[in-house]
Amino acid sequence: MSVVKEQAKKLIDELPDQASWDDIMYEFYVKKKLAVALKAAEEGRIISHEEVKKRVLS
Repeated sequence: MSVVKEQAKKLIDELPDQASWDDIMYEFYVKKKLAVALKAAEEGRIISHEEVKKRVLS
């Protein structure tokens, strides 16, 4: 079994029994977004808080 499939099964098993499809999809969405963000950080594709403030305020 692939690592991704195992992680998906574990995520679903950890949800409450009354979890809806929306709950499951939200958990998958958040997990994917975090994985993408962590990869970007590892690759140095980040912007400092000060740079963000400067961009937003200008």
